[in-house]
Amino acid sequence: MMKYLILVFGLVLFFLEPVFGLFSPLQIEGEFYYIVPRFLIMFLIFVSVYYDTKHAMFYGLFFGLLYDVFFIDIIGLYSFLYPALCVIAGYTVKTVHRNLFVATLLTLVLTALFEFVLYLFFSLISLTDVALDAFLATRLWPTMIANSLFLVILGWAFRSVMVGKLIEREKNPSLY
Repeated sequence: MMKYLILVFGLVLFFLEPVFGLFSPLQIEGEFYYIVPRFLIMFLIFVSVYYDTKHAMFYGLFFGLLYDVFFIDIIGLYSFLYPALCVIAGYTVKTVHRNLFVATLLTLVLTALFEFVLYLFFSLISLTDVALDAFLATRLWPTMIANSLFLVILGWAFRSVMVGKLIEREKNPSLY
């Protein structure tokens, strides 16, 4: 049951990202700020932290491949980065205490790393010519602020559901 719930929630987030992307760019005092929703990777990091790293890695591969096919022309970029971030998250929480604050901080750091790696990759293959300071000011910071709001709103709820399902699975292993 939990596997299907993760898949359905992931699909919903996969289709919501472009909808929230329509609000970007924002123009404030003549300056454009680009907000890129990263709901799916944040969800996958939470799955890796609170459920299972292996499942999160497979979901990351699946959704990364979907993202590569539907949204960008470079097959393999997201399908490599999504599982890699899930593995990093899974191994990181094995060394630190697993609580909501650590999971939130880890998710934000990995999301920023994800954005920065994408920027470096696109700069390397000359798909973007944006300077680093402009990238930080007009894309990374607005993206991180918007995604932080999403994480604050849904992080608590998602953690509660995941922990509840894990407790239920431990009490009744025959149901899963």
